[in-house]
Amino acid sequence: MQPHLFTPLTIGDVTLRNRIGMSPMCQYSANDGFPGDWHVMHLGARAAGGVGLVILEATAVSPEGRISPFDLGIWSDDHIPALARLVRLIESLGAVAGIQLAHAGRKASMGRPWEGSKRVPPEAGGWSVVGPTAEPFAPGYPTPTPLDARGIAKVVDDFAAATRRALAAGFRWVELHAAHGYLLHNFLSPIGNTRSDAYGGDLHGRARLLREVTAAVRAVWPTHFPLAVRLSCTDWTPAGLTIADTVEVARMLRAEGVDLIDCSSGGIAPGITIPVGEGYQVPFAAQVRREAHIATAAVGMITRPEHADAIVRNGDADLVLLGRELLRDPNWPLRAARALGYELAPPPQYLRAW
Repeated sequence: MQPHLFTPLTIGDVTLRNRIGMSPMCQYSANDGFPGDWHVMHLGARAAGGVGLVILEATAVSPEGRISPFDLGIWSDDHIPALARLVRLIESLGAVAGIQLAHAGRKASMGRPWEGSKRVPPEAGGWSVVGPTAEPFAPGYPTPTPLDARGIAKVVDDFAAATRRALAAGFRWVELHAAHGYLLHNFLSPIGNTRSDAYGGDLHGRARLLREVTAAVRAVWPTHFPLAVRLSCTDWTPAGLTIADTVEVARMLRAEGVDLIDCSSGGIAPGITIPVGEGYQVPFAAQVRREAHIATAAVGMITRPEHADAIVRNGDADLVLLGRELLRDPNWPLRAARALGYELAPPPQYLRAW
């Protein structure tokens, strides 16, 4: 009997060969936004390993929207050919190519994690950052300039323009990054957004920027291609977003044409304790799916094939996204299939080892 994890998933005109996706994970290895050999190797290996969906890491819609100087970018038409090469590689190996469009907001202009994640000063190529207010993310981070009406309009336009480029590059799946304390989540959370204008206040006001970005993206992204949004389903503190808030936001996004909610959590502020454990975010995906009537992806500490299969079989999520586990084992889908008693063939070039 075919495991549920290895049944196809169809959204619009796009069909994933199974319910396993590669979660977007920053590699901090781009040059002026351009991917290089590292990305070819990294992404191609996971597609060859059997995943149904490969989502490129957070890709900045503007230069100031980068987390670090080494982020992938899609703010220029010049980026399209290099991104198209990655799409062709991923799709040639049987996976669907997706891209996560992102703006880092007040968490921008920082160094790479393995170099200490220190603020990049202007003399070293750093830049001015923006946010809902002038409050920095944490000590040592840049002080953001609050976005005014013109700045907000630019953010919306940047996401729409990036979406056009994603379509031109051949992507068939777009995800908007509205989690982990980056710009759209920063506006959404009451911890990060204390504005008193139309983009602050209650949940509907704080969600306004996300809804405007989503509407602008959906207007240029074909309706037959999936549009996903990654949300931090809780801020893990009573003062922040709750899962009930997220269900309401998911309903708003469904009305704007979103097809799937990628259910993550946290990242709005430092010093918050998160009870990390196996599948600790799966209940969020299940509740959003059940109460907002929208497809969901589960992510976070999912490592065992039996667990991943149960998530889909039990209706907790439509898709399982793996992050660190795929860094450890690019061939996890092939190994999972065998563990579940299902035959999944590797690329023909590797059949002699099967």
